[in-house]
Amino acid sequence: MFIGNNIKRARELKGLTQDELAKRMGYKSRSTIARIENGDNDVSQSKLKKFAEILDVSIDFLLDDGNKKMQIPHSRGIRIPILGRVVAGIPLEAITDIEGYEEITPKMASLGEYFALRIKGHSMEPRIEDGEIVIVKQQEDVECGDVAIVLVNGDEATCKQVKKSPEGITLIGFNPVVYPPHFYSNKEIEELPVRVIGRVVESRKTW
Repeated sequence: MFIGNNIKRARELKGLTQDELAKRMGYKSRSTIARIENGDNDVSQSKLKKFAEILDVSIDFLLDDGNKKMQIPHSRGIRIPILGRVVAGIPLEAITDIEGYEEITPKMASLGEYFALRIKGHSMEPRIEDGEIVIVKQQEDVECGDVAIVLVNGDEATCKQVKKSPEGITLIGFNPVVYPPHFYSNKEIEELPVRVIGRVVESRKTW
């Protein structure tokens, strides 16, 4: 029973749902995780090792029966690259122009692939200033109103708010003096092209 409790505790500390942990462990459904956490299913040594690796804890942590003080596992930050330039035709994973690294939480990292990008220019002020670093979740589509990293006509990636309509999309800078709203029709989206490569989830300012 205590192994199941320890797995549950480590899972919650890492920010994973039972569904997410089941997928990483190779189980077909969350019910297997639920039974393990409830103490209804035994865990083999090989599975115990895999649980420890996925949950970023030691096997001793999972085997702790409560007779000694349990140490809460320290969640290490996950490093993601700060990309210097993002241009069309080069896959993100192939970019070698890396300025440095930022850290995100293991919980955030479990939700997808991320990269960081330094903002250049004043088009997104005052919300995002020149030189700030934004954390970007890689995805090819965003919701209307999201701030995204967008590639237009093969140029360097730009950070803009995306507004959608049946006729196309509008890229909006929060500083309209520098960057007035720019509309792209559905035809232009296909032909230029206009391509979303990620959604901005956080901005970080260096003082």
